[in-house]
Amino acid sequence: MLKKGVKTTKSPKETAEIARAFVDKLLKNKKNNKGALVVGLSGELGAGKTTFTKTAARHLGVKGKISSPTFVIIKKYPLKKIGGYKFLFHLDAYRLKNEKELLSLGWEEIIHGKENIVFIEWPENVKKAMPVSAKFIYISHDVSGAESQRKFRLK
Repeated sequence: MLKKGVKTTKSPKETAEIARAFVDKLLKNKKNNKGALVVGLSGELGAGKTTFTKTAARHLGVKGKISSPTFVIIKKYPLKKIGGYKFLFHLDAYRLKNEKELLSLGWEEIIHGKENIVFIEWPENVKKAMPVSAKFIYISHDVSGAESQRKFRLK
């Protein structure tokens, strides 16, 4: 079971294990949310936010190519009703200036849909629009040593 706290990885395989465990825990602990299951991913450029989301999406059954939504801002993937969820939304708020820009993309409709799982990178750029029920993952990476490490702080 994946508990809140800090997890350190030294390889993409270990990062994938954390992503899968995180998704399993989310699905297992699904509460009667009034809306979407929202996960905010924070970390500097290259920390691993998109890699984490890609692994989570694969674990949720997303087929086909999964790529960063940096330039299109939002991507929507169908799910096979895993845990009652029908869609995975992957958003990147890096280029957004404020919450109004997020709202213009249909954010309210997305987060009020109980059938949606949402992974949003750079949630700090739109923090006023994040639901109080959102889960957060803070990723940092250290490449100063002989091997690269990533630290995942789950909240």
